[in-house]
Amino acid sequence: MASYYYLLSSLPMLRSDGEIPFEYDTFLSMCKSAVSSSKYAILENLTLSSAEGPLLSEWSKFYTIFKQELTAQRNQRLGRQVSLSYQKDETTSKTIAAAMNHKNPLEAEKVLLALQFEILDGLIGTHYFDDYALMGYALKLKLLERKNIFNQKSGKQELNRIVKGLQQQIMSTEQE
Repeated sequence: MASYYYLLSSLPMLRSDGEIPFEYDTFLSMCKSAVSSSKYAILENLTLSSAEGPLLSEWSKFYTIFKQELTAQRNQRLGRQVSLSYQKDETTSKTIAAAMNHKNPLEAEKVLLALQFEILDGLIGTHYFDDYALMGYALKLKLLERKNIFNQKSGKQELNRIVKGLQQQIMSTEQE
């Protein structure tokens, strides 16, 4: 197992309620000279659904259950048929249900993000300078990149743009 003392100790702490300190590409460039080519390939191709590699197989088990539960609860809310043939986790189910009850979608995403960070923290455990810590950090960074997409100001601007476009279409249809 490789030792990444300098790399991991130089990285800023990531929190689910915090900001992303840098983009994933910057993280990759920091890792380039510090990790083996096989670990770098894993990092380079990493997605939240990755299952091969240190920590990733354990994460994948949780993430699969998480996605299935999220899909099931969304389908149930929309009145669609829900498959009961998936593995359930009570904590995950309750957290997703609580998130879905938020009126603000951004707040719901924050609840789900906090759960995912909590799971990663549990998986990383007392690993500080090894592959588990490195992969856990990479996954957290990927999660924060996803969170960074959700920008309330941009969302409101986009909604206003869509509403104005619809209003213009309605006005032009009424004038015809």
